Order: sequence, then structure tokens, then C-alpha cells
Amino acid sequence: MEERELYNLAIEKGILSAFFFEPGYFDEASTQISADDFYLPAHSHIFEAMSVLHAQDKPIDEEFVRDWLLSEKRYNEAVLLDVLATTPLSHPAYIEKLRELSTRRRLVELGFEIRKAAIDEQEIDEIVNTVEQKLFAITQNKGDKDFKDAREVVHETLEYIKKMKERGGTHLVGHDTGFRELNMKTAGLNAGELVIIAARPSMGKTAFALNIASKLLDHGIGVAFFSLEMPADQLLLRMLSAKTSIPLQDLRLGNLDDMQWKSLTQAMGHFERSKLFVDDESLLTIGKLRSKLRKLKMHHPDLGACFIDYLQLMSGSSGKDRHLEVSEISRGLKLLAKDLGIPIIALSQLNRSLESRTDRRPMLSDLRESGAIEQDADIILFVYRDDVYKMKDEQERRKKEEAEGKVKGPSQHPAYIDKPEEEAEIIIGKNRNGPIGVVKLMFQKRFTRFVNASEIPVEIHYEETKIDMGSFPKF
Repeated sequence: MEERELYNLAIEKGILSAFFFEPGYFDEASTQISADDFYLPAHSHIFEAMSVLHAQDKPIDEEFVRDWLLSEKRYNEAVLLDVLATTPLSHPAYIEKLRELSTRRRLVELGFEIRKAAIDEQEIDEIVNTVEQKLFAITQNKGDKDFKDAREVVHETLEYIKKMKERGGTHLVGHDTGFRELNMKTAGLNAGELVIIAARPSMGKTAFALNIASKLLDHGIGVAFFSLEMPADQLLLRMLSAKTSIPLQDLRLGNLDDMQWKSLTQAMGHFERSKLFVDDESLLTIGKLRSKLRKLKMHHPDLGACFIDYLQLMSGSSGKDRHLEVSEISRGLKLLAKDLGIPIIALSQLNRSLESRTDRRPMLSDLRESGAIEQDADIILFVYRDDVYKMKDEQERRKKEEAEGKVKGPSQHPAYIDKPEEEAEIIIGKNRNGPIGVVKLMFQKRFTRFVNASEIPVEIHYEETKIDMGSFPKF
């Protein structure tokens, strides 16, 4: 293909002319294109002038555009007059053609970059990552960005403040986590953030993550869930239990009565229609995750969040130093969240050493294998249930007493009594853009469900009537 076929100056002039002579068209079309989509630099400058004027609520006309171009020393009188003399082209097909030609030019440029990188004998992983990143940017119509000057940054910030004011000063800026107090402290799950959910085993970090994911799905937000430890059907069983208030153990055994079956069928229909994408491959590298997630985002632009269970099960590229690997993974996840414009929520294990302390509530220094997690994360949440340790201590006490022959039957005064609902703490150990603190929740063990302490839903009680196991669906 010859270079002259990679642009069309007549279409560029016609689109700019339409912005001058058809009020309101700029609002409709400007969100689909950028200044980089214009081949001729002077056309790009005119579009940039229009964008600035539009942000300032000023008229997009010859006088204001000329004044801005003069102030920026980018004025080309011949080109501006040529645009004004051109017949306006406002049909959507012309915008689509402009984008197509722009994309073709970027693909040609990328082809040259790939060839040069291959000849220079760069590392293959580095080449593949760069190519995937740039190809994703092209398909999302995002070219390499230049510096933003102070004026552009100020106007973007002002638009953000206006948007928040229109919301009435609500605490929620990003996605709703489903937990009111957590939203108030974190402003929700925000685009580009790396959120770490960390805990010792059995504290419920996977359940907590699935509860948040289920809330996002309820709002029509696409969710990708990478499960390195648990098969996809086991994840869905937990989500179904939390959704239906059917005990997880009954779901596992298929011990359901007619009412439960009806509730389960409705819940399964809900999840079947949702935008949930599960990857349960156990061997996952940061490179493979990056490739899979970019591909998923390209095919499903409404993807709004990604969960990873859990970070320490992933592999890096070094293969030797585990600390360096975890640092690479942590940094890669943060950059990927920013690149895709979605929050990435990664689960993490904590060091065993915290269990030797009197107060076993976790802190940042307990993050396992790398301090880079603390550095890269925007938000770090610790899941803590004191009853887990009380139960463990009681079991160890009983075992010791039995070994010494002090107790032969059930203890009449146990230090810990198993409860269907336990108090839970979500400890905000780091919050880059907000306060730290503790959020009190309740954990309903039978349903693997966390709920707001003041909003415990009424449980549905079913008769223990068994049904034919042959009618239970297979995932």
C-alpha cells in the first residue's frame, strides 16, 4: 500500500468544516477521535484548538480558533481558510474512515518498530510485551501520548470536580464494593488502581473478593477472575451460596428442596447472563495474564475489573529470586491496571510470623515475599477474623488436655463456641488517596458471605427435603 492511501486530506477538511458550521456536531463526534487521527499537522492543531475551546465553553468559530492558534504560534492562514471553504462532512461514515486511516498508519509504524526490535536482538518477552501493549493501544484508539501542558491538566481536573459536584458529594467515585463503610473510606474501586486483599489462610479473602465481584456483576460491570488455586465451578458454588442463602455444603452435596432449587435456578440464570469471565489455569505468568487480559478487554470493552487469586501463585520471568519475581508481578499488575483503565484486585498471602504475636491483626510488614507489593499497591486491605484464632487456640488446648488425660469427654467450659456469624474486620493498611482505618463486617460462614454489620439480611430457612440428584446441573 502506498503512503498516499494512508490519509485523506479532503475528509479531514470536511470533518473540521462540519465542526465550524454545524453546532452540536463537535459534541457528538469529538469523543470518537483525537488530534492524532489527523495526518496533516495543521489539521491536528485546528482540532486541538476546538477541543480547548469546547472545554472552556467558548464558541468554536473562526475568530476564537484563529486567536488560539495565534497564541500557540501554530496559525496557518492558508489551511484555515481552505477548511472554511470546504463542504462540511458530518456523516458518521467520515469519522469512521478517519479513524481507519489513522489506525492503518499506526499499524505501519508498529510494523517498522517490530522489525527494528527483532534485528536489534532484544529479549523476546520484552518485544512481545511492547507489541501487545502498542497493539492494544491502537485497537482502543489510543496512540502514544505526548506531555499534557498545564492548561490541559487544569481543565481535566476542573471537569472531574464538576462531575463529582453533580453527584452531590457522594463518597463513591469508582465501582461499588457492596460495603458502605468501605466505600466511604476508599471511594470504591477506581480505574487504574492496584488493590491488594491480604490475609492468612481461612480468613475468607477469596470469599471477600467473590462478594465484591458479585456486587460488580449485579451492576452490569464485566469481571475477569483468575483463579490459580480453585476450579471455576467451585468459585461459582461460593457465589451461588452467597447469592441464594443456601448453605455451601448443601450446594456441594446437592441437598436441595424445591424452594432452594427454584432460588438456585434463578441465581444461575443471573450469573449466566452476567459478564463474568473465569480463567482457572494454575500455571500463570505475568506475561500470560497480561496477554489474556488485554485480549479480553479488546473483545469486551465493558470489562470493568480483574481479580487474581492469588498473587504468590503466579510466576515471574527470573525463575530464581522469588523476591524479584514478586516485585516484577506486582509492578506489572499496577502498570496493567493503569494501561487498561480498570482496577485490578490481587489476593495475597501473609507471613506466618504474625501468628506468634499477641495481637495477630496484620500490618504492612506482614506482606509475604516482597516489599514491592506495599509500594505498588494503591489500596491494601487485610481480612481479619479473631474467631479463627480463638477456634484454633481452643482446638490446640483440647488436644493438649486430651494428651495429658485431663479431659475425656466434651469440654463443659470451652473458650470458643462456634457461631454461624462472626465479627470480621477489614483493615485498611494503605490507602493512597484516602484514610486508613478499620471497617466492621459480619461473616456468615454457611454462605461464605460478608455483610455490613448493620444490614444483616434475613436468612431464608428451608426444610431439609432431598431432591433427585440427577436433576442437579453440571457446570
